[in-house]
Amino acid sequence: MTPVGLGPVPVAGGGGGGRGAVPGPAGPLTTLAHGIGSQHDLPISPFYAFAGAFAALFVSFLALGLLWSSSRFRGDRSGLALPAALERIADAPATRTALRGLGLAAALAVLLSLLLGPDDPARNPAPGAVYVLLWVGLVPASLLLGPVWRLLNPLRTLYRLYRLYRRLPRARPRHAPAPLPARLGQWPAAAGLFGFTWLELAAPDPASTTTLLTALAVYTAVHLALAARFGERWFADADAFEAYSALLARLSPLGRRSDGRLVFRNPFHGLDATPERPGLVATVCVLLGSTAYDGYSDNPSWINTLQTSPLGRTPTATLGLLASVALVATLYCLCAAATRLVCGPHPRPLTAFAHSLVPISLGYLVAHYFSLLVTEGPRTVIMALGTDNAPEPLPPLGPGGLAALQVLAVVAGHVLGVIAAHDRSVRLFPPARAVTGQLPLLALMITFTIGGIGLLLN
Repeated sequence: MTPVGLGPVPVAGGGGGGRGAVPGPAGPLTTLAHGIGSQHDLPISPFYAFAGAFAALFVSFLALGLLWSSSRFRGDRSGLALPAALERIADAPATRTALRGLGLAAALAVLLSLLLGPDDPARNPAPGAVYVLLWVGLVPASLLLGPVWRLLNPLRTLYRLYRLYRRLPRARPRHAPAPLPARLGQWPAAAGLFGFTWLELAAPDPASTTTLLTALAVYTAVHLALAARFGERWFADADAFEAYSALLARLSPLGRRSDGRLVFRNPFHGLDATPERPGLVATVCVLLGSTAYDGYSDNPSWINTLQTSPLGRTPTATLGLLASVALVATLYCLCAAATRLVCGPHPRPLTAFAHSLVPISLGYLVAHYFSLLVTEGPRTVIMALGTDNAPEPLPPLGPGGLAALQVLAVVAGHVLGVIAAHDRSVRLFPPARAVTGQLPLLALMITFTIGGIGLLLN
């Protein structure tokens, strides 16, 4: 993450001083707020990092091939029902109204900070609230509590208030919402996610109040207008942050069974229940590709490219972000095509294994943004509370611990992806082809692992 002015973030091997600042394309210093180190300061051997990753992938692949011959994940049909009293509290109108009110109040606070606060990210909490508390904070919130943004989303709350107004006697007659085209799927969410990551990583001044106000106003107007046409379902299918939160929540131990019960479950069951819809592959590839670009964007060679490109910084960064997402999508499509060649025709070769990319994306998110969240998150909260003399939060891990966490997150994400893909493979393909059909997926996982660890060591 590279929003200007969010402050230096301690990184592995950096001695707590962060990456420092480098000259920006236009001259002023641009703080690089990544939570990862570079090859010269990451206190871990590249040989051991790559060797450990390969060993984990190959051992898990071989073990699964020998010991896992039938599908074990049951999607939304599984889970241990939680006590009825707890479910009643979670589903109570008062609980949901309180959460919607909290989300709307937080959005109004951010808006007031943008309108009335200084145009200085070091003294205005709004950029940190958007780029850290929202974008990065949704990761642990969704993993622990499920798709929380569905209840916190202030746009849903505004739409509900609008719908209540339309019920008043003096309001104009209401029209029934138009049905959403089935082929639309999650494509709007994928486009929204790309737009947000472009704002964060390629826009000329992503942390300025003018930029954020413009982006939030456009996003709000577009979604409320389309919700007025298609109804509240629009948010579940098309809102970028709801799709983002819902995808990560597939790995939450809390979920809903097909009968509506609130359950405690094996996260793999929730991952297996990921709907195979148009735009799912694009959404996951945007998540994975944008995080990969974020990791590469502070490489000295890329910084030099941005500074010297005749196109200018923003067009060059946009092309780099597009190329990163396109590369991830191309590799996945090639993998799906190879799987089809090995195993024979399949009605949905692209979407059948898209869910296996979700834990990989999660591993990248943890590796890249953990230190950002635990340092800039508290700083943003302290700034919002107006506490000027509070001590600056310190990272909970030293350089060695942070480096180990980053590598383990990337490797664990790929191992979880191998497990999810194997279970889907033995369900879809004949036993004789179930293991060989995963060889393209294994090659893809190895490629992504090399890239992920390489970004940590760049």
